Amino acid sequence: MFSMNQLSPTITDMIRFDHSHVMVTFHQYTKDKSPSVKKALADTICTALEIHATLEEEVFYPVMRQIDKGEPFVHKAEPEHDDMRRLIAELRRTSGSDPRHDKILLELMRDVIHHVADEETTLLPQAETLMSKARLSELGAQMNKRRMELVAPKAGQLAKSHAVGFSGSTTAMVVGGISALLALRSLVKKPGGKPDDTRTWSNASSTRHAS
Repeated sequence: MFSMNQLSPTITDMIRFDHSHVMVTFHQYTKDKSPSVKKALADTICTALEIHATLEEEVFYPVMRQIDKGEPFVHKAEPEHDDMRRLIAELRRTSGSDPRHDKILLELMRDVIHHVADEETTLLPQAETLMSKARLSELGAQMNKRRMELVAPKAGQLAKSHAVGFSGSTTAMVVGGISALLALRSLVKKPGGKPDDTRTWSNASSTRHAS
């Protein structure tokens, strides 16, 4: 029987897209940017990482613990998320004109790069080996639904941060625009009253693979 889950990208592809988005945003941040642009980029990065970490902790990691109890990365991943949240809190308290802002963001970027490398070389391939495509897509649909719930309250601020932070960069505007559309899409309801959360990530994934 056909399931709407079959239209969803896999959870591993969604995680990779999140990684790509945040890395593009990191690389837009330079010391010569204005304080307002720095702050907007930092806000975009912080919100994206907070949502991404919550999604992994609620949807992805519990499943990986069940099917591969010996996988060491899963057990160290959440403490790494906690370290990132500490840096995010510091970054949010710091003005874009404060020299510490650059230092904190650089430290956060280093931690994220390390975390992403571990996931993309070890954990995601492991998940794709241990789970069927159908199961990965089912989890992708679950993650997408939860994402919309997390993004909805932040949609306005996300769109504003993208508009300021991604000005002047075509590549970043494309990737940032996808995320802004995801934020706004979370507020749009289907005729039945439920968020149209199935095709959103499918479109985003298609855009990523076409680029």
